[in-house]
Amino acid sequence: MTSPPLRDPLSVRPISDVEHLDFVRGRRSVSFLQTPAWAQVKNEWRGESIGWFEGGVLVGAALVLYRKLPRLKRYLAYLPEGPDIEWHDGDLARWLTPMAAHLKQQGAFGIRMGPPVITRRWHAGTIKQAIADPVLTSLSDVPADVLDETAIGVATTLSGLGWKEIPTEGGFSAGQPKFNFQLPLAGRTEADVLAGMNQLWRRNIKKAAKAGVEVTTGTRDDLPEFHRVYAETAERDHFTPRPLSYFERMWDALGAEETDRLVLFLARHEGDLVAATTMVRVGEHAWYSYGASTTQKRDVRGSNAIQWQMIRDALAAGAATYDMRGITETLDPSDSHVGLIQFKVGTGGEAVEYLGEWDLPLNRALHLGFTQYMKRR
Repeated sequence: MTSPPLRDPLSVRPISDVEHLDFVRGRRSVSFLQTPAWAQVKNEWRGESIGWFEGGVLVGAALVLYRKLPRLKRYLAYLPEGPDIEWHDGDLARWLTPMAAHLKQQGAFGIRMGPPVITRRWHAGTIKQAIADPVLTSLSDVPADVLDETAIGVATTLSGLGWKEIPTEGGFSAGQPKFNFQLPLAGRTEADVLAGMNQLWRRNIKKAAKAGVEVTTGTRDDLPEFHRVYAETAERDHFTPRPLSYFERMWDALGAEETDRLVLFLARHEGDLVAATTMVRVGEHAWYSYGASTTQKRDVRGSNAIQWQMIRDALAAGAATYDMRGITETLDPSDSHVGLIQFKVGTGGEAVEYLGEWDLPLNRALHLGFTQYMKRR
């Protein structure tokens, strides 16, 4: 029996924004939170692009955001929806050990990451049936249509390497959502996608068109109008809105990286703005990132019209996935969050579960203190 060939060890070092962006452009799908531009958006953190090298060749990359502890030059190193490495390599220590060594050298007391690895998938029909079943109150209680054993093995490996999964509440942690809703687009036409939607969605898309709702793309100058409707949505739905300056930074940073990275969509009815959204695309993955709608004129179905236009544009741009982002895992009809799942399920897509976010303490005392501080916030 012959031994497997020895592979060169991997090394990790900082890379330039240009090197990082070139690597991202060669990948089919990388989270927009892992592009070099995202460091400019999250300007309260210190950003660093790092690369994994094998024999001098760049084989992996990540954006690291460093959050400084008060009064100490020590940092939490955060890799949102990253790093972008070969997660199914079979020898994850080869990737993660040199990363941890580099980040520790940079002053990190702990590392937090969100592996872009999907473990389970539930089709729309399965979710619809589960919502109607009074026994089932959580997506985790529903047998998945697709279960990836290899992905689940990644979680076992991470635990063995000392990483700890961050607990979630309803599918959400302090960082990125564990459960997302995605609409597969690969190999499909507009007619295919429309046929896959439920009757209510198709009816509302037709109703919006008949009412004369017009969806256009906007410019940076339209961001204040978008933000006005977004702030109204925040007040109605009881969440804290981001300031206009945040969206201006997104526009400037992402747009400088690729001209069509961030697109603003505006739905108007008789001149009145009734819905507004942003879509981000990296490679073959498009995300519905922010959405807003007015309380007035909800009957013209601007939200359905604007989603349909985003889906059509994502399809035309060659996207294989239209990502509607986070959902909670509740299926309880009495829970207000279930309405969001029902809205997204109507597209005929699927719910997906990621591995979640994971922590690696590098200095246990500081990491424990930070964790307790975050719980008190």
